[in-house]
Amino acid sequence: MKDDSKWWEKTNICAPSEDLEHVLEIENVKKECDRLMMEKITKYETIIEELKAELARAKEDHQYDNLVHKRELESLKNPIHDLRKKGLM
Repeated sequence: MKDDSKWWEKTNICAPSEDLEHVLEIENVKKECDRLMMEKITKYETIIEELKAELARAKEDHQYDNLVHKRELESLKNPIHDLRKKGLM
C-alpha cells in the first residue's frame, strides 16, 4: 500500500492542522465579538434605565406643575371666593 498520510499536499488542500488553527482563530474572534457586544448591551441597558428614571421624574414634575397652574387659574377665575375664604372680605 502506498502512503496517503500527506494526501492534502497532492490535492492542494490545507493541512488539517492549519485548518484547525484557522477554525480556532475564528472561534476566538467570535468569542471576542460576543464579549464586546455583551459589554455594549450592558452599557446601553444602564443608560436606558437612567433615561427611564429621568423620564419618570420629568412626568411627576409636569404633573405637579399642571396641578399648581390649575389651582392658580381657579383662584384667578373666582377671586372673591378666594378672598372670602382667606377672611379678607
